[in-house]
Order: sequence, then C-alpha cells, then structure tokens
Amino acid sequence: MSLTIPAREPDGVLVPPNRHTAPPAPPFSWRSDRAGLSVLGVGVFVAVLLVPFISASPYLISILTSAMIYVMLALGLNVVVGYAGLLDLGYIAFFAVGAYTSGILTTKFGFTMVAAIPVTIAACILAGIVIGGPTLRLRSDYLAIVTLGFGEIIRITANNLDITGGPSGIHGIPTWAFFGWDFSKGLSIGGVFFNSKIVFYYFVAVVVVVLGVIGISRLSRGKMGRAWKAVRDDEDAAEAMGINTYFTKITAYIIGAVWAGLAGQLMAAHLSAISPNSFQFLYSALILMAVVLGGMGSTPGVIIGALFVSLAPEFLREFSDWRYLLFGVLLVVTMIFRPKGIWPATSAFPWSRDKRLGTGPKPVEQGLDPRDVADLEAAEDGAGRRDHHDH
Repeated sequence: MSLTIPAREPDGVLVPPNRHTAPPAPPFSWRSDRAGLSVLGVGVFVAVLLVPFISASPYLISILTSAMIYVMLALGLNVVVGYAGLLDLGYIAFFAVGAYTSGILTTKFGFTMVAAIPVTIAACILAGIVIGGPTLRLRSDYLAIVTLGFGEIIRITANNLDITGGPSGIHGIPTWAFFGWDFSKGLSIGGVFFNSKIVFYYFVAVVVVVLGVIGISRLSRGKMGRAWKAVRDDEDAAEAMGINTYFTKITAYIIGAVWAGLAGQLMAAHLSAISPNSFQFLYSALILMAVVLGGMGSTPGVIIGALFVSLAPEFLREFSDWRYLLFGVLLVVTMIFRPKGIWPATSAFPWSRDKRLGTGPKPVEQGLDPRDVADLEAAEDGAGRRDHHDH
C-alpha cells in the first residue's frame, strides 16, 4: 500500500485524504452485525409467513395482526423519541387522525382504502405541523406535557363531532380492495384457501416490514438520521455545527405522525369500527413503554418491545384479574436487569467483529477509512520527528 501524505490546511492541521469525499463502505462480512441482523430479520419474516400454516385460528391471527400494527406504531415513535430525542406523550393522536380520516372517507364519501391513503398522509402531515410547529421549541418535560394535552384534545374532539360519530364512533369500515377484489373474498393459491383475516394478516406483515423496518432503518442511517441523533445527543452543539435543529425536529415529528396515521388506517380496516375509547392516553403510554423497554434508537429492540407489550397480556389472559399485575411485574423485572432496553442500540452479536461496544468513537464511525488513519498517524509521527530535529 502506498503512503499518501495528508495535505496541510493553512493553519497547519493535517487533512485526511478522503476528507472531502464520502467514506468507502466497509466490506461485507458474515461476521458483522449487519449480516447477523439481516439473517435474523429474514428468519423472523419467514416465521411470520408460516404462522397461518401452523395455526390459522381467528383469535391467533387477530392478535398477531394487532401486534404487528403495534410494531409499526412503535417504529414510528422510535423516530420521534429514540432518534430525535423528543418525548411525546400524545403519539396516539396521530393514530386517531389516520384511523378517523380513513374511516370518514370510506364510510361517508365512498373512498376505497387505497384512495384514502394520500388524504390520510396529508391529514397526518397537517396534524404534525399544527401540533409540532408551536411545541417543538419546547424541551424535555414541557414538551411531554404539551403533547399529552394535544393527544387528549384530539380524542375529546372526536368524541364531540357528528362526522366522527361522537361517542359511538364509526362502524362498517370496509377492508382493503385492489382492482375490484377485496380481502373479504379470500384468496386461493395452489388449492390452499386463505380467508380474509389471513390475507389481511399477510398484508399488514408486508407493510410493516417494507415501510416500518426497512424504511426507518434506511432513514436512520442517512443524512437526516445522523442529524436526528446529533440533536438528540446535544441540541446546542448540533445547532452550533450548522444543523437546523427546528427543521430536523419537525421532520422527525412529521415522519412519526405519518407512520402512526398509516398504522391507524390499518387498524381501522382490521377492526372495521373505531371509537374515541380506542385512543386513550393509556395507549400512548404503552407505545412509549415498548420503545423504552426494547431499547431507544434500536429497530430490533423496538420490535421486541412492541411484541412484548402487545402480546404479554394475551399470554397472561388465563390468570384473569391477575394478568395486569403480572404484566407490571414482568416490566419491572425487565427494566431492572436490562436498564438500557432488551436490545440496546449499542448491542452487538457475540461473534461479531464490529467494535461498536467501545466508549470512544472509532475511525470508521468518524467517516475515515482505517488505512487513512494509519497514514495520518505515520505523517504526524514524521512531522513530530522533523520538528524535534529542527529544535
């Protein structure tokens, strides 16, 4: 390897050769965390697809569909809380906006679910701007209290409007339909008949994986994702480095709102009926609990946390009145032994060669190639010896 001596700035600071170019991508390795997560993700997705072949009971398919919608909600809140560091206690408000928008359009104006998607997204963006615009200049506890208030305002408003059905809500919400075929007809493939619940279960699984897991993971590794994390770690330092912190925060808020709105549209079609009682503060707390319990800023952790929060009460149903007490005990025990979450963002597989568990930043994390770092150190040593010889 040829030694490339870094250039010197006018102030004498050594400049790595790749300072003004994008750092090369690290070579793929099956021992890396990325490969391990990819294999694990594919395995979990295959297991999800095989569930109806193992047991196709309506109860099991229904609770698993709801659990995956919770996963999508938690992934959206992870953008707001885990990446951008904005404590939002009224996140269920966007879930309600998406559900009510799609419910009103499909039952009162004859829209299909597909045609209602652009309007749902626009309504969630508008709600994110209206709610986040004046409040995201606040921080910490003040922001949490204001978002909690907005969440209750949305629920009370839906409870008092005629177009939302008042306390009774909206009933008879249709399922999804494509090119004249809807999920209620079921589907036969190779002599195997899939009823409407199973078809919808698969549809939700694909949406959650493509939009939630892949989409949010890509966002978190991009330029916007790095800006979110910079604002989360130190907002003043991020602003001093030239990041528009207000724009960064409201972007995270709007993206989280759109994710929640799409999840609300899925839930409305799944239940075929919605009411204000479906959007109480308790559900915002549960989704936030899923993010904190799984590991803030960690996509695998948030998925595990959402599944735990949504499925644990169902598994404890046989204990009747004691199930919520046992559920609370499980939460306390989990947080005692895993205070950073079940799967923190800094965790790595035991066999991984990645060095993400260190306390200091690594050269690759700084955007430098390790060979450039070696060249830089060699150049600095040479410069030091020349300076010593001159003296």
